[in-house]
Amino acid sequence: MSRGLIVVDVQNDFCEGGSVPVAGGARIAAAIADLIEQSAGDDYQYVVATRDHHIDPGGHFSKTPDFQDSFPVHCVADSAGSEFHPGFAPTVTSGKVDAVFFKGAHSASKSGFEGADEQGTPLADWLRARGVKDVDVVGIATDHCVRATALDAVAAGFRARVRLDYSVGVAPHTTAAALDDFQQAGVAVSGAAPAR
Repeated sequence: MSRGLIVVDVQNDFCEGGSVPVAGGARIAAAIADLIEQSAGDDYQYVVATRDHHIDPGGHFSKTPDFQDSFPVHCVADSAGSEFHPGFAPTVTSGKVDAVFFKGAHSASKSGFEGADEQGTPLADWLRARGVKDVDVVGIATDHCVRATALDAVAAGFRARVRLDYSVGVAPHTTAAALDDFQQAGVAVSGAAPAR
């Protein structure tokens, strides 16, 4: 049985200085890089990362965003904001991340399970082909794309756990609601959210 790590959207636009920054994003980027370095294949047989990769996502981009379904322009394909944060990027370029899954070209696509790799393979199919049954989900943001990815993992038949010590949420009330959603869906939770 294999366990996989899904790193969600650790991108410049979601960290401090980006167009939709989440406080603590840069710190989480570095912490996730350390986690992968320390596990060195012992904890996770496979590590994958997701990337928001917007071309024309319609109403997901808005000049008057509600920050639930619509947001300011972010993670436009091939922009600096869409790149992995420098605290995490070397982990990808060094080959410690086995695959990257792009999502949201023409839609909101919060969940990594809506993404596909460069060969067009959906995340669930990629994991199943490698015998992965259990996944840990970390990244940005606990109450948005981490939430959607974890819930979809369970819906796709995986056992999922969100590691709060390697994830960061946008706001306390929406993060608390996400934790309720995890409990109801059977998503395990470990660790404590880092202090801001």
